[in-house]
Amino acid sequence: MWNIDLTLVDVARVSRDAYAEAFLRATGRRLVALPQLAGASDSEIFFESLALNEGSPEQDLRQSADPDLLARYSTELAAAFELLATRGRVLPGAADALAAVARVPGAIQTVLTGTIRQNAASKLRAFGLDRYLDLEIGGFGSEVYPKGTLILRSLDLAKEKYGVALLPADVVYVADSIRDVVAAKVARVRCVGVASGRSSSAVLRDAGADPVLDDLTRTSAVVAAVTR
Repeated sequence: MWNIDLTLVDVARVSRDAYAEAFLRATGRRLVALPQLAGASDSEIFFESLALNEGSPEQDLRQSADPDLLARYSTELAAAFELLATRGRVLPGAADALAAVARVPGAIQTVLTGTIRQNAASKLRAFGLDRYLDLEIGGFGSEVYPKGTLILRSLDLAKEKYGVALLPADVVYVADSIRDVVAAKVARVRCVGVASGRSSSAVLRDAGADPVLDDLTRTSAVVAAVTR
């Protein structure tokens, strides 16, 4: 399982602009402050943003329950699809790492991400990375469950689709934030940390990631970490 943002791609500039436009259209308020993003789901970010940007508690609760909020975000990012590849980038080694792991016998690759499903697909498709991943069995920020639960749910989806009973011991989550490491612990799967985001190698290692890679540029090291 792969995290997307700051593990495989960096499209923060485009995502923030789309998010700000969606927030304005949904709430009538300009987005001035953003909460902590690392490892958070889009639904969590929206809820916390409501509280940070000059709304009343009653109004925030009513708007946070509106399913149209995330739909607007998806619409805005879809409209900016061409900008993902021009203003964003694939992180070094990511495409080669996905291709190499895809060649491992018996490997099934999917994602576990805080990004809502439609936006996750857009971010991956913009760089041609979606061909290596089965998004039908992934976990996304549009779900109401925490990431640890989504990992276990993905195992059930994989069993239904492929007819293979997978255990947590069969899973490795490749990700860049402490919250991702915690989610892996909750599901009792191993987490390979990648220090390509906002968490340093030391911080990821202390949180329990094993092993920790500086980035994905050494393809053989990535495959060895995943298949260990």
